[in-house]
Amino acid sequence: MASLHLAICTNRLLLQTISLKYKEDIFREFTAEITTYLYASPPRKIVDTEFFINQSLLEMEKGKNLIVVLLKKDSQEFLGCSGIHYINTKYPQTGIWLKKSAHKQGYATEAITALKSWADENLDYEYLRYPVDRANTSSQRVAEKLGGKIAEEYEHNNLSGKILNVVEYRIPKK
Repeated sequence: MASLHLAICTNRLLLQTISLKYKEDIFREFTAEITTYLYASPPRKIVDTEFFINQSLLEMEKGKNLIVVLLKKDSQEFLGCSGIHYINTKYPQTGIWLKKSAHKQGYATEAITALKSWADENLDYEYLRYPVDRANTSSQRVAEKLGGKIAEEYEHNNLSGKILNVVEYRIPKK
């Protein structure tokens, strides 16, 4: 299923398995502003980030999730994290976050496109679920560029206690 040594290359990006090597980057960049539209909350201490990374690796070993860091291919600069959850189901869920300085450059579309291609080749699924907050129009455009259609709308409390107004896209398998 999900290899613990995965590397996916795109034109500009390298998506590789999350590791403790990136704990400082994740801790520094996963801020309250970045998590505005996400379920997760920013870590308070570096040990929170280490716990997240170790849990991600454990879930990958169990064949449940695929979690990657996004790096610029040329410079290896850390850009953010992405992944596919519930990869052992017919309806996996994908998502992404990028550090502030990486916004509005097309990296999210490039990364999610690459993950969808990986899923198309490696997973037995019907569609990818891509839940985004209604106010997060940039993420909505990513789903729409990949043929995603809104299938559900609901409210969801995130870990910071904020209510998210979620529109859940379904992106069909090719």
